[in-house]
Amino acid sequence: MRRFGRIAVSGTTATAENGAALHPGDTYRQALVSLERAIAAMEALGGVLEDVVRTRIYLVPGADWEGAARAHAEVMGSVAPANTMLYVAGLVGEGFLVEVELEAETAVDIDSTQ
Repeated sequence: MRRFGRIAVSGTTATAENGAALHPGDTYRQALVSLERAIAAMEALGGVLEDVVRTRIYLVPGADWEGAARAHAEVMGSVAPANTMLYVAGLVGEGFLVEVELEAETAVDIDSTQ
């Protein structure tokens, strides 16, 4: 969703075309796919990586937080947004370990609510 210079992306998971979780049991790879998809969605709305100001990573109990943190560091590179990583009781769908949200602030101030 974009509203003026703000972009919000939520509910991003490593989902296959058939709705199943990609990379079952692999927190790092699910986080990598989820982050890459969230960034692609933001870019489709006119943002660039440097516009990301906040990320949230939701993990199910038992998920490898260090693997998720490593994926975050790799994908974000030198961009250092505020980040929150949380364990939650569960995610919707079997086999999902990670869900990602991100927020970005762009220099372009347009109203393209999508």
